Amino acid sequence: MAVPVSELQKINPSAIIELFVLELDSAIHGTQPQMTWRFHNGVSEDDGRSIVFGGVQYLRMPIEADGFAYESKQLPRPTLRISNILGTVTTILLTLPMGLEGAKVTRLRTLARYIDHANFPTDEILTEDSAVDLIVQEDGEVIRQEEGVNPHGTPDSTALFPSEVFYIDRKSIENREIIEFELAASADLAGVRLPKRQVLPDDFPGVGTFYS
Repeated sequence: MAVPVSELQKINPSAIIELFVLELDSAIHGTQPQMTWRFHNGVSEDDGRSIVFGGVQYLRMPIEADGFAYESKQLPRPTLRISNILGTVTTILLTLPMGLEGAKVTRLRTLARYIDHANFPTDEILTEDSAVDLIVQEDGEVIRQEEGVNPHGTPDSTALFPSEVFYIDRKSIENREIIEFELAASADLAGVRLPKRQVLPDDFPGVGTFYS
């Protein structure tokens, strides 16, 4: 299901979680030991921890992305900036002679209330007679905090904002601190052109005919 608008209209909605999936194309990048990477932008209750959503782990990686909004009739060309302090992205690039150009980038967004219980482990060793806290969720379900549960709500891997899919068009910056990529829609990639077509006027014989 899509994230209900009512969730965002609450006085104190849960935080938006931003996830990214980077997928290589075997036709461009060849067959690699790892073809898919999953990251989150490092904003969570525990900034040093990965995020698990739908049973899939997203590694913490300082990422900044903007430019996804559509303006007029022009397709957006978002910018994706990734911290390179640990050299993670440079290491990936060194294994790819053609670079990351053409790789698919999917931006996923959900709310903290929908991420997996595994994101909230308990660090306390409990015994049978331990006093435990009870959490009553908005749906009335009572859960025990020591079980490792999401205190914000009920996990739901289908609760997402509309997915945004783009492709890496070019690398615009690479240094020791950041690597920046410019993204584009599939029809807006460099070197990609829509089929040439000729549209005839309404009063011209053969109206409605398109020639490739």
